[in-house]
Amino acid sequence: MRGSRIAVVGLFDCKQKNVTEKKIERGGICGDLWTFTAIDADTKLVIGWMAGQRDAGFASAFLQDVESRLANRIQLTTDGHKMYFIAVDDAFGASVDYAMLVNLYGRDIEANTRYSPATCIGAIPQTVTGNPDPKLVSTSYVERQNLNMRMGMRRFTRLANALSKKIENHAHMIAIWHAWYNCGRVHKALRVTPAMEAGISSHVWSIQEIVSLMDQRVSLAA
Repeated sequence: MRGSRIAVVGLFDCKQKNVTEKKIERGGICGDLWTFTAIDADTKLVIGWMAGQRDAGFASAFLQDVESRLANRIQLTTDGHKMYFIAVDDAFGASVDYAMLVNLYGRDIEANTRYSPATCIGAIPQTVTGNPDPKLVSTSYVERQNLNMRMGMRRFTRLANALSKKIENHAHMIAIWHAWYNCGRVHKALRVTPAMEAGISSHVWSIQEIVSLMDQRVSLAA
């Protein structure tokens, strides 16, 4: 796999600024909930995802899961969040060609009064481990995947009341959507599904096939 990309944003229960002691006492997670994703730049296959807090603990668990699914050494790109220094080392050690892409943002006097983030005016690639190819250091594919998720799942719609109220339901929805994305959605550029391009599926999966897997898991759990 070449150039896996990390990071997506989601919300759960309420915005972080609206978290109160009463909501915390109810149990579970409230406030910001982040969805980590890793995507293969060549096949567009989403190798792994995880919903959780944006910290080194969740990032490490996520990347360890991703590493367990890989057979070969990879080139990895993440954004510039410092938690990835710890998480990538925990998951891969020195067995990865790893670079960060640190975004630079301009000073925006409206940043505190509107929802949109400040304008990105550039990005600086930084080699962290191994020997990553500078030409392949990019997070553009995962940023596009962020948009796919927001457009494909109502729970990710900003400034709306469709956000998840239970973390279990949120995680189930993400799992179903990624199963469809990898196996049931034909990529316009590839003209096959990411799973077919990666050689792990021979056909486009129907919704019935995906649902049948869910039914099998329910039967096993029962």
